[in-house]
Amino acid sequence: MSRGRDPEAGLTLVEMIVVLAIIALVAALIVPNVIGRPDQARVTVAQTDLKTIAAALKMYRLDNGDYPTSAQGLAALATRPTTAPEPRSYAPEGYLAQVPVDPWGHPYVYRSPGETGGFDLLSLGKDGKPGGDGLDADLSDNRR
Repeated sequence: MSRGRDPEAGLTLVEMIVVLAIIALVAALIVPNVIGRPDQARVTVAQTDLKTIAAALKMYRLDNGDYPTSAQGLAALATRPTTAPEPRSYAPEGYLAQVPVDPWGHPYVYRSPGETGGFDLLSLGKDGKPGGDGLDADLSDNRR
């Protein structure tokens, strides 16, 4: 009769080393691909936010005849402006729940009238400064 391993025995040192080596190999292959994703996700969130804000600005214009002024800013979408020109038909619940900020914690840039149309709306990217490349590049919703 051959003696087999005791079914309640733990893993041997060699088995543990093999398992850890496999885990390290898998981590080495996956981690580099995942590291850059949070920044790309922030870019995607900013692009989606810009589209949502642009839609809210268009609804504001439909209700009130014009976009909020640069002085009123995007705050006009969350709370009724009290400075001139006051909106004549402001939606009771507002157009956005709160004043938006980009995924990097910077306020979105809003100008009305804009250089390219009724308004300019952009995120200054990760660095919060105009211009830049890569993650620091400005993002805008040019589809108006």
